[in-house]
Amino acid sequence: MSVLIILIAVSLLVAISFLAAFFWAVRNGQYDDDYSPGVRMLFDNDTNNDTKSTTTDNK
Repeated sequence: MSVLIILIAVSLLVAISFLAAFFWAVRNGQYDDDYSPGVRMLFDNDTNNDTKSTTTDNK
């Protein structure tokens, strides 16, 4: 029975620490930018199409 009390206390401690981490992230502005993730893929400057690998057979 005492094991259940210890498990409940540990789970409450973990839950409170995750809640504190969430409030810390919100307070420090981690979730402020809600516009740029939606348009980030529109401005992707990936130019891998220019460096296609070509194989030559020397037969």
